[in-house]
Amino acid sequence: MDPTGQLDEYKKRMRMNSDVLCMALANVPPGEQRSWFLAVGLADSTVHIISLDPSDCLAARAMQPLPVCAESLCIVEMGCTDRDPDNAAAASTTSTLYLNIGLQNGALLRAVLDPVTGDLSDTRTRYLGSRPVKLFRIRMQQSEAVLAMSSRSWLSYYYQNRFYLTPLSYESLEYASGFSSEQCPEGIVAISTNTLRILALEKLGAVFNQVSFPLEYTPRKFIIHPESSNLIVLETEHNAYTEETKKQRRLQMAEEMKEAAAEDEQELAKEMAEAFLNEDLPESIFSAPKAGHNMWASIVRLMDPVQGTTYNQIRLEQNEAAMSLALLKFHGQPEHQWFLVVGVAKDFQLNPRLCTVGFLDTYRVDPLGKNLELVHRTVVDEVPNALCAYNGRLLAGVGKMLRLYDLGKKKLLRKCENKHIPNLIVNIQAMGKRIFVSDVQESVFMVRYKRIENQLIIFADDTHPRWITTTSVLDYDTIATADKFGNIAILRLPPNVSDDVEEDPTGHKALWDRGLLNGASQKADTISTFHVGEMVTWLQKATLIPGGSESLLYTTLSGTVGVLVPFTSHEDHDFFQHLEMHMRSENPPLCGRDHLSFRSYYFPVKRISFSISSDHKENVIDGDMCEQYNSLEPAKQKSIASDLDRTPAEVSKKLEDIRTRYAF
Repeated sequence: MDPTGQLDEYKKRMRMNSDVLCMALANVPPGEQRSWFLAVGLADSTVHIISLDPSDCLAARAMQPLPVCAESLCIVEMGCTDRDPDNAAAASTTSTLYLNIGLQNGALLRAVLDPVTGDLSDTRTRYLGSRPVKLFRIRMQQSEAVLAMSSRSWLSYYYQNRFYLTPLSYESLEYASGFSSEQCPEGIVAISTNTLRILALEKLGAVFNQVSFPLEYTPRKFIIHPESSNLIVLETEHNAYTEETKKQRRLQMAEEMKEAAAEDEQELAKEMAEAFLNEDLPESIFSAPKAGHNMWASIVRLMDPVQGTTYNQIRLEQNEAAMSLALLKFHGQPEHQWFLVVGVAKDFQLNPRLCTVGFLDTYRVDPLGKNLELVHRTVVDEVPNALCAYNGRLLAGVGKMLRLYDLGKKKLLRKCENKHIPNLIVNIQAMGKRIFVSDVQESVFMVRYKRIENQLIIFADDTHPRWITTTSVLDYDTIATADKFGNIAILRLPPNVSDDVEEDPTGHKALWDRGLLNGASQKADTISTFHVGEMVTWLQKATLIPGGSESLLYTTLSGTVGVLVPFTSHEDHDFFQHLEMHMRSENPPLCGRDHLSFRSYYFPVKRISFSISSDHKENVIDGDMCEQYNSLEPAKQKSIASDLDRTPAEVSKKLEDIRTRYAF
């Protein structure tokens, strides 16, 4: 634009070698009159950086090849959270230019753009979805951010000294632009199908988005119906009345009010009793009446997890505590028919642990997963704490007895049992023909069912006592366990351990041959142990992102959600081991406690075992401590990176790669 305000076209031209698919121009820096670089994406799967400096206008500065053609480009300046428009020099020294490249295969590339030479470096890749990625520049927290749109929408922004690439919990968008008004200073105007929408983003830095649906009692366990994806939730509350008991108590109290009144106050007492019966006080505000110890109320609820709709609920009688559930298909039944078995304890007392009688309630599940029909009730003599499907039958942990049940016409039929579990069965997991049974304080027992002899045989166990809260089978030989003291351990059966019937055709050897520590004749190895510091309530092996690797998720009693990821190479393991070692010395805990001592509170976090061929070392790296690297002073970052023979940018990239490989 010339001094008079008229557009003056440049006489220079630059012929490209291929068709131009997309371009991006950075915002004009404070105190400048023009942008210095132009990014151009070509049909030959390359991106070119072109200079806009008047001295060498349209000169090529850099080129980067791409795996596929670029769909869109966006140049943003990120990394400065406290920008001062009046201090351009300070802003320029704390922020960095980034070139974001959206590819047609659904991947996003982010490269650092050198503000002087125009070179591209430190390229990082992230898969966003199945559709080509469109990029739009917006403003968040007085700083630039990028909105990326594929099969779902993502926001890339810099917040509290860390980069975030977070999926938006919103419908799929097609186009967007930054939007600002008095009511919405930092908004987004976007198109979704045939509607125009104005959005405002909130909760920056949040990792999860959650939707809560209120339940009547405390949820204890749930299971997913595989065909309808509906939830079957077990709600059990101690010190609580059922709805039927509340009505009876209310009527009883009204009668007592009438009887306690004098003869001349009978009319007033009747009115007060009627008002008391008709009064409806929400329990969510005024709380529920306390029933006292050993009083239980339970509900089996079938609900839609997306909409929160309850399709069916079964209320158990007063003092019937629902303790466990399992969803399975029985042999000899229609192939599409699912059955739900619920373990119930009558008059359950927590300490000492007693109950008058236990039940195994069997329900037939509707094919649509919206209804439950009671088939029969089976009486057992102790608390049924754990249930598991096993090859068309039901494995039940009834007190300390492991039993195998099959479906009968009037009740479940007991096929066999094992009485050698020491205290109380709290969890049962099965994979193939192998069964992992967890005791409340004696860790995990590996069990095999001998079909010919109709016996459940313990063929291996653990060498350490563990107060098991939850387990998750990782593979046929490996199981992850968690105890109530906050430890997560990985147990694995050695290669020479056998549960084959050929070596023990009668089952008597495993039954009577007591080996080390007066336990089973074979022992599992402890691969690794890690002290989380909170009681772990659940473990689950899962894949969090499409096309990602499997990881082990854990949740704790205080609400923490964590992820344990396996190392896929010795190089990664060695790098993070040395990074953790440097972080221990450079960034000690605020309370002064030794980090290694804390993580090894009950068991050593590091274990070394020696095999015949070579030394084999397993280790657990504290990812939370390694993540603190990005919050260190630049001088400390540079010192640690130099000891690792890397640059601070390479260390930061390594941390981001290991994080984004498994989760958002």
